[in-house]
Amino acid sequence: MPAVKSRNWAKMPMTDGKTSKTNAGKRSAPYPLILQPAYQDYIWGGDRIIRKYRREEPPGVYAESWEVSDRAEGVSTVRNGSFKGHTLRDVLKAWGTELLGEGRDLRSFPLLIKLIDARETLSVQVHPDDETARKFGGEPKTEMWYVLEAEPDACVYAGLRPGTGRKAFQKAVADEALDGMIPRVPVQAGDAVFMPGGRVHAIGAGCLLLEVQQNSDTTYRLYDWGRVGKDGKPRPLHLEEALRVIRWDDTESPKVMPRHIGHLGTNELWEILSCPWFRMEKLVVNEPWEGAADRKTFQVLFVAEGNVDVEWEASVEHLATGTTCLLPAGLPRWRLRPDGTSATVLRVTRP
Repeated sequence: MPAVKSRNWAKMPMTDGKTSKTNAGKRSAPYPLILQPAYQDYIWGGDRIIRKYRREEPPGVYAESWEVSDRAEGVSTVRNGSFKGHTLRDVLKAWGTELLGEGRDLRSFPLLIKLIDARETLSVQVHPDDETARKFGGEPKTEMWYVLEAEPDACVYAGLRPGTGRKAFQKAVADEALDGMIPRVPVQAGDAVFMPGGRVHAIGAGCLLLEVQQNSDTTYRLYDWGRVGKDGKPRPLHLEEALRVIRWDDTESPKVMPRHIGHLGTNELWEILSCPWFRMEKLVVNEPWEGAADRKTFQVLFVAEGNVDVEWEASVEHLATGTTCLLPAGLPRWRLRPDGTSATVLRVTRP
């Protein structure tokens, strides 16, 4: 867990500007990265991401915004500093452990972090976990959702009703009645939902989510609510693959209960979720928050509410609501300063 310590910043130079001016010739010096997302126009999506967060994109469907991505299907590029215009993979190659942390696998960035705007209900699907991926192929995918905004009747579908077996499940798929076997879970802003590999699930219409997941895009679609694709034909299902990876005893609630860790002055720290692949915390920033990296993990900050400045020895970046910032493991010290009365920041790290 990244340490949060009280520090004397009097001797630490800070600039008054709002944008980084990192020397392009010193790419070995880690600095906070602001990334350009990669957008996906899946048929179930809307345009709430660009409207709510006032992003400068043309009108269209923006179902997902891949905020931090090291995947060829949608790679993040850097918007600031000496790596401006370069991909996240370029940064990883140059910085290595200075980006990911000591003792990490440096072949790729380990997480994929997205915003998801579900204008319609997504397909019912499942992903392999680490064990079934090793056995049957595909990339393991455990994920979590933090609900940023939800319409009054919004929900997610997750797990199986008690007593659901493989044979009855297959019949329900054939009869297009699968929704009766998957519990409907109402959600509202501030809820967090855990989706380990093997858990059958779907995101309901009206949800705007921040998703954190293993770096994977293996999805087995079971049911698509009678929907057709852009070509007017039903989208393909992956029943055989899905049946091999479903956890048939999965009947527990997917919601997780945040844990209050403590105060730092008037600031608050909450643990939302911790699992072997990622950890999410909520920082309520009411006054300057002085932080330090532990060199074992990067830190991803998403500004859920309000505005903050992130300051470090070389410069300062302004983070408006809806901005994602990647703090490298090698960045020794940083500070969040609320630009206004208060801000809520979601922090994702690697345990």
